[in-house]
Amino acid sequence: MAQLGPSILDVHTPSSSFAIIYSDIEDNLQTLYDKLSKKTVAELNGRHVRSGWVKYEWNGTVWNLDDASDYAIFAWRLKSCTPGGDGWPVLFVRNPDQALPSPPEYQNPSFYMFRPKPAPPSPRLPATPESSSIASGKSRKRSKGSNTQNSVPKFKKEFEKFHNEHGVRTVLGSIGPVNNVRMLLKSGYRHVYISRKFATKNGFIPRDATPGHYGYSGIVNLGKWPITVGRTRTVHSVYLTEESHFDVILGRSFVEHRQIRFDPVDPTDVVCGDTGEKIDCELVILKDGKGQIVTVT
Repeated sequence: MAQLGPSILDVHTPSSSFAIIYSDIEDNLQTLYDKLSKKTVAELNGRHVRSGWVKYEWNGTVWNLDDASDYAIFAWRLKSCTPGGDGWPVLFVRNPDQALPSPPEYQNPSFYMFRPKPAPPSPRLPATPESSSIASGKSRKRSKGSNTQNSVPKFKKEFEKFHNEHGVRTVLGSIGPVNNVRMLLKSGYRHVYISRKFATKNGFIPRDATPGHYGYSGIVNLGKWPITVGRTRTVHSVYLTEESHFDVILGRSFVEHRQIRFDPVDPTDVVCGDTGEKIDCELVILKDGKGQIVTVT
């Protein structure tokens, strides 16, 4: 919907909220920075708002507003929305070099980093040959025989309860030419790895690979491959692994490259710091053929 005149943009900082007048005809990225600087002169100690300090929320996701390209997308999104209606963008301003206010200091509940976290969804179990026993944490039914239930040691019940509530983080993405791949996201691994079965099936290694080659005698670097998670594509060195539970493991090299931030309260709240994009994350629990929980370290 095209804008016929100036409109109002709500702005939130870690400590305050205000509004500015915006005109799609008269304003550009620099004039927007100027307006925000005048309104935050006290909070930012007189420093001028600059690239890396402004983000906006649109369609439930927080986006960067750092350069002319970001601004062009922002302006187009404004034109497609009804002013003040659902989906109308909201701005956030913060100097990343300044520490966030902590109690008893005032924390603006409208600032995106201070909003209450939604309750994390229950983990689900992936359908893989290696994980033949699959059950959701919520859908696990109580045993019909109370004697069997009582015979399970307390420590085992607590172990299963812990892993059923937590699970491991997985994201959906693509690697090389293969799309819609469920990937384990875990910084405990050093690199990016793909399983031998996945590598053979999708042509990362020859189908007739023999013992002594492609990882049988040690970890082998399969070269650099593009990996897309969310809307961003990056290139990483990929290694072969004998891990069979996940086709792809995104380890520390990926986490550091994308500057991924994990929320300690909600394990499904995963944000890529390089773009500010929040990516969809699912928790999964692995069980072997006997129904025993498989821990992924």
